[in-house]
Amino acid sequence: LRVLRGDLFLFRFIRVRIYNFLRRAVMFKTIEYNGGKVRLIDQTRLPLEEVYVECNDFRDVARAIKSMQIRGAPAIGVAAAMGIALGARGITTNDFHMFYSELLKICEYLANTRPTAVNLFWAIERMKSIADKNRNRDVESIKEILEKEAVKIWQEDISINRNMGKCGQELIEDGDTILTHCNAGALATGGEYGTALGVIKIAHEEGKRVKVYADETRPFLQGSRLTVWELVKEGIPVRLITDNMAGYFMGRGEIDKVFVGADRIVANGDTANKIGTYTLSILAKEHGIPFYVVAPLSTIDMSIPEGSKIPIEERNPQEVTHLNNKRIAPEGVEVSNPAFDVTPNKYISAIVTEKGIIKPPFLDNIKRLF
Repeated sequence: LRVLRGDLFLFRFIRVRIYNFLRRAVMFKTIEYNGGKVRLIDQTRLPLEEVYVECNDFRDVARAIKSMQIRGAPAIGVAAAMGIALGARGITTNDFHMFYSELLKICEYLANTRPTAVNLFWAIERMKSIADKNRNRDVESIKEILEKEAVKIWQEDISINRNMGKCGQELIEDGDTILTHCNAGALATGGEYGTALGVIKIAHEEGKRVKVYADETRPFLQGSRLTVWELVKEGIPVRLITDNMAGYFMGRGEIDKVFVGADRIVANGDTANKIGTYTLSILAKEHGIPFYVVAPLSTIDMSIPEGSKIPIEERNPQEVTHLNNKRIAPEGVEVSNPAFDVTPNKYISAIVTEKGIIKPPFLDNIKRLF
């Protein structure tokens, strides 16, 4: 490779091929649909154990989403689609109207798992629509069509993430140090690349010397448990910090850019993401650091005009009062545990999608994509 540095194009070509070969050797599967079952990596067991869970019906999938065995907005959407396909297999009627009525109950069951991630509802609506469009077919054929659609959603998600990663390359320079929050990698999506981490991974593939600072992301520690695990597997230099260290490192000039994912982006560009993202956006603005959101178009909810209307999930207080099932706070203390906060569009430098980079004014430029 050193000899080939004289021919930069050839050097990069061979480097990418070697990197991708090694990448596949250590690649994990976030989720897959196989033989009438959904198989997914249990993210609650990472990074200590790489354990896979099999879901035999839609209730198992719903439980996996609710318990955060699978999490991240795009991954939740993929899981919901697969859960609907599983549920459809279990409906025992040949009458379309009875079948569709039962299918709607399955959709509602899955919709009640995580209220903030809009990809969940996008995937559910897509699966309902495909069933309705094929109402003139026999029920067994519709079940097969739903299975194919769920797999298609999964495959599209992986392709979309790759496209987003490529679109985001104009925002990354050789030598950049990037801060990220929560987990917006392969674990948060259908697999392979991810959203915010997808941009970083492809930069690394292309030979850019990038480094990452990863917030631990209290209280569920998605940064320390998942993001760091992914980046170590990929061979990308990463340094773990606690959430309240971000301002310190920004002040020292050690952070060039911030890249985060999103669980819901509304019509004006306001963005809901893991709790703590809003704080980072203010710190980035104060220090003159670009703050980028990376998310597929399915994460954009045009039905909501601005961020205060986004429903915010309140999670189990035990996530705050306990660490590894050991109590770390006094008995009886009141706890607030919102899973997400909303970053106003004025703190966002650009939004990276599979269709390109959206820059301010977001209200007008997002509308053009739809």
